[in-house]
Amino acid sequence: MTETPAPTDPEFDLLKLFWRDGDLSAREVHDRLPPDLGWAVSTTRTVLDRMRAKGLLVRRNVHGLAVYSPAQAKVAVLGGVVGRLRALLEISGPLPASALSGSQILSADEIAELRQLLDAGPDGQDDGDK
Repeated sequence: MTETPAPTDPEFDLLKLFWRDGDLSAREVHDRLPPDLGWAVSTTRTVLDRMRAKGLLVRRNVHGLAVYSPAQAKVAVLGGVVGRLRALLEISGPLPASALSGSQILSADEIAELRQLLDAGPDGQDDGDK
C-alpha cells in the first residue's frame, strides 16, 4: 500500500476549507481564499488537481460540475503528520495524549472518530474489550 504524500502548507490550508465547509467546486474554493494570496482561478484548479493526483482529494461530477472533497478525514491526516514527526524527531515512545487535550485541533466528532480508530488497533480490527 502506497502512503499518501504529506500535504504542503498551502494544501493543508485547502484541506481545512474542505473539512470545515464540505464538498466544494474549484470556484467555491477560490472564492474562499484570502485575496492577498493572489491566485488566479486557474492556479486554484491546478493545485486541486495536483492534490487529487497525490491522493489528498477526490473529484466527482455533480450535475456537470467538478466537486472536490478530502480523500481522508482530518484525524487520518493528523495521524500521518504525527507519525512523520515522530520519525523526524526519533521519538520511540508513545506521544502523550495530553498534546491534543484541551486544544481546538479536533472537534468532538473527530475525537470520537479517533477513539474508534484507537479501539480498532493497528490492524484495523476492533479487539473489543481488552
